[in-house]
Amino acid sequence: MPRVVTRNHKVILIAGGAGFVGSNLCRRLIDEEHEIICVDNFQTGNRCNIAPFLQHRHFRLIQHDICDPLDISGPVDEIYNMACAASPDRYQEGPVHTCKTCFLGALNLLELARRKKARILQSSTSEVYGDPEISLQDENYRGCVNTCGPRACYDEGKRVAETLFWEYGAHNGVETRIARIFNTYGPNMDPEDGRVVSNFIVQALKGEELTVYGTGLQTRSFCYVSDLVDGLIRLMASDEKMPVNLGNPGEFTMLELAEKVVKMVRSRAGVTFRPLPQDDPRQRKPNITRAKTILGWSPKVNLDEGLASTIEWYRERLAADQEAEAPAGQ
Repeated sequence: MPRVVTRNHKVILIAGGAGFVGSNLCRRLIDEEHEIICVDNFQTGNRCNIAPFLQHRHFRLIQHDICDPLDISGPVDEIYNMACAASPDRYQEGPVHTCKTCFLGALNLLELARRKKARILQSSTSEVYGDPEISLQDENYRGCVNTCGPRACYDEGKRVAETLFWEYGAHNGVETRIARIFNTYGPNMDPEDGRVVSNFIVQALKGEELTVYGTGLQTRSFCYVSDLVDGLIRLMASDEKMPVNLGNPGEFTMLELAEKVVKMVRSRAGVTFRPLPQDDPRQRKPNITRAKTILGWSPKVNLDEGLASTIEWYRERLAADQEAEAPAGQ
């Protein structure tokens, strides 16, 4: 049986805690006075994201690749598996390692959860739906995924991770939760990770033309990171064992997003069109009825508000990077 936690203070392990979403989750849970064990191999995570926490008495950093078994001394109450490169540019750099992170990483964390009698949450993805044939995507949709394409290492890796979580929950007595995360943006997103929001903002701030793939009419739904973190915490605290979509159902074309970013940055940048990558989804829009019903959750930050905050963060980050790269004495 899972260990019963009778105190408000929990020991929470976050795999991938130095990454974009992981570091925002660390901040929220530290603010709630939980003890955080951050595990990261820094393949895509950044020490800058967790620098504010390194001296905090409730924060502990372990540099480790979850493809290898992990042992932790002392109690662990909850585990968030946020580990795995999430942008196509990054996960396609090492596709076999991406597969291993999804499968072996999930397996190793599930075994840790079993030993510690901890509740564990898997950060799955809307990519399990592939290039969807329906709009809205709800949790019962089984997807349209290419098993032999450039995105398969991530899409199929996340699908098999969901299966592992289901099996451990159904047969091994582990308290499992599965979040299907749709496009998310906000502070701590790597400026060079290749995702559309970071690409557009960085290009606009630098006065470069914005790169749009295909016709630009493909759509995405963008959730601000603080909303996502709230959904993850609510899901972890719930009794729901089946997958739950977490995302913002507001749907925008890539051209609409590009125009909005250019206007907000006050840039004169134009748009450059490039061929659409293979298996790039044409449409993303979550059905979040289950999240609303089960978790009482829905996103609160609209796109304009979230973009304004994100643009300011990128402006400061690029200025800091430029200052760090300047020759001494200038």
